Amino acid sequence: MKVMSFSGTITKPSFLIGQTEMPILTFGHCKLSATLAPRLPRDCIRRMGLITRLQYSVADRTLTSGSVDLPVSKTDSGRVNRRRGGSPSLYSRPSLSEMKKEKAAIREKVYEFLRTIGIVPDELDGLELPVTVDVMRERVDFLHSLGLTIEDINNYPLVLGCSVKKNMIPVLDYLGKLGVRKSTITQFLQRYPQVLHASVVVDLKPVVKYLMGMDIKPDDIPRVLERYPEVLGFKLEGTMSTSVAYLTGIGVGRREIGGVLTRYPEILGMRVGRIIKPFVEYLESLGIPRLAIARLIEQRPYILGFGLDEKVKPNVKSLEEFNVRRTSLPSIIAQYPDIIGTDLNSKLVNQRSLLNSVLDLDPEDFGRVVEKMPQVVNLSSGPMLKHVDFLKDCGFSLLQMRKMIVGCPQLLALNIDIMKLSFGYFQTEMKRPLEDLVTFPAFFTYGLESTIKPRHMMVVKKGLKCSLSWMLYCSNEKFEQRMDYDTIDMEEMEMEPSFDMNSLTQPRSDESDFDYEDSDEDNE
Repeated sequence: MKVMSFSGTITKPSFLIGQTEMPILTFGHCKLSATLAPRLPRDCIRRMGLITRLQYSVADRTLTSGSVDLPVSKTDSGRVNRRRGGSPSLYSRPSLSEMKKEKAAIREKVYEFLRTIGIVPDELDGLELPVTVDVMRERVDFLHSLGLTIEDINNYPLVLGCSVKKNMIPVLDYLGKLGVRKSTITQFLQRYPQVLHASVVVDLKPVVKYLMGMDIKPDDIPRVLERYPEVLGFKLEGTMSTSVAYLTGIGVGRREIGGVLTRYPEILGMRVGRIIKPFVEYLESLGIPRLAIARLIEQRPYILGFGLDEKVKPNVKSLEEFNVRRTSLPSIIAQYPDIIGTDLNSKLVNQRSLLNSVLDLDPEDFGRVVEKMPQVVNLSSGPMLKHVDFLKDCGFSLLQMRKMIVGCPQLLALNIDIMKLSFGYFQTEMKRPLEDLVTFPAFFTYGLESTIKPRHMMVVKKGLKCSLSWMLYCSNEKFEQRMDYDTIDMEEMEMEPSFDMNSLTQPRSDESDFDYEDSDEDNE
């Protein structure tokens, strides 16, 4: 539409007025300004009735028109109002600064609620939290229902960023389906609250599948997770795979891995270069063959958890200080690996003092006692004193008792009732002098019905005169061979060591060649 004027042309949507000074048009009560009315034809004014309100600027001047012919558009009115500083539109958006202020105010309310119940929110900055106090209260109440205390939440406040429905309930449901007992959930979450952040599909299921691939039985999976929940946070190609590879490399049987990990799953979190390898190499340096170490790990995998610098090395030093010969250390550790993981020094002090008081045992003899029965460090004083009293009642002198206990420390730990039966048979049926028992105190360690009686009867029937050692210290097959002898070989009467390291290094039929290459560095 074009509007003709005195001095030029106005073209929609941009009005161009060529007049240097433009007077103001006012359509109020259908009246025109006196200066402009003669310049515009009446039909032109009617055409302009299609325009409700226009505001434009020509050379920094404003032209305003109004009409009563049509109602004003709400959209155009909103635009005009905003330009004039009027009330905002329904479609207006708050500014970024306003949104930040509003969000900060809401977060402060949530923080204030947490402070009132004793939770310190300092570590929650930057964490997405509920927008209302009610939702946060719901999360805290749910964590309380799981047995977690305010102290537990303060130990890991990031747990407050977990949604009850989206995070916590799916994870707990999955653990329950695996068989994790409800009674253990509190301790489980206290040790590894990060599990509540995990995705069941992405994080948890792959780990469980890996554990089953390590020959851990499905029924044992929940026990493994209860004992070591942190395993759910490990990467499959990280510490877990390298620790298992190293153990099989030193000789742990592949068929034994599942049992080893079931009994001590903490191995999966141990770094080879920092923990497992130094431990194995130190035991090797003491004289224990690597294959024997592998057998010890199969039998007692928890020994890998003994701190090398905190426990193992100081305990080895204590043994030497208490007159244990270094050459005997391999035998001691192989017999009783727990000795290198206990609080040893104080126990050695107490046991040496006790045995010295009742047997007048000197430090050198105490060292021999520990070498032959390292378990003596954990024996209670009461049972040991009862065994000493039993030997006294049998008629042994103090010197004889000391010699017997140094030769066979097991006398301090055997079942006294069985010892009484064996001693009664020795006196009434065998009719040997007490000195024979002083020479071979291990007599009390053999079964009366299974070994002592049948062998004694065969020796008597054969008419042989032999020592207790020759009669008892051999296998059944060897004893039958001896019954065919016309004379007794004196060399066979010599006692063999009480522990044979070769018993730990015998190969198994299920073993295959080791394919793990030992490296000096842990690549993790």
